[in-house]
Amino acid sequence: MTELGKRIVTSLILLTFVALSLKNSIILSILLIFFLYQIIFEFNFIFGKIFNKKKIYHLIFQLLSIIYLTFIVLKLWTIFTGNNEVDKLYIYIIFLICIFSDIGGFIFGKTLKGKKLTKISPNKTISGMIGSFILSITVAVIYAQEYFEINNIIIFSILISLISQFGDLIISYLKRKAQIKDTGIMLPGHGGALDRLDGLIFAIPVGLVLKILL
Repeated sequence: MTELGKRIVTSLILLTFVALSLKNSIILSILLIFFLYQIIFEFNFIFGKIFNKKKIYHLIFQLLSIIYLTFIVLKLWTIFTGNNEVDKLYIYIIFLICIFSDIGGFIFGKTLKGKKLTKISPNKTISGMIGSFILSITVAVIYAQEYFEINNIIIFSILISLISQFGDLIISYLKRKAQIKDTGIMLPGHGGALDRLDGLIFAIPVGLVLKILL
């Protein structure tokens, strides 16, 4: 299977679980606990590599990541088990934007190539960044146009895609500092949970704030 195929399959599985979580609190609980544990484990692995000789820094950054990730998980639990359908819709849109931002970046970057975006992640290109915006905005508009104003959807999509790409670069930077290729081996051919969800863990809190502002 090609790299694009793997990304699409992973994305479809993720969206399926999210959709099921909206209907079943047991699936939601299992999914959230599993990914919380897995991502905390992967952050611990990364920080262990980076701060190999500075245990106190390893501990501090690990505690910060646990607090941050636990907050996100508890917020998702509250939203998905609550009765606010608008909040649930926003979360699903955030997932869509992040997923198709990743796919758009991959397709445009591999097809058009061109100038590199940054030294932090050599595979990232300016054409890929543009592709991330184009595909994520397109999908968000198609999906959410009957619920929200088009202008708000476009602005929301641009900002969430930007944060998602920024999150991807942050994790890429940490991996370079740790001198590792992948954050884990949970997803064969993909790497760890962080390799696929890096943008989401930054985009979800920002998206919930933007929901209030827009």
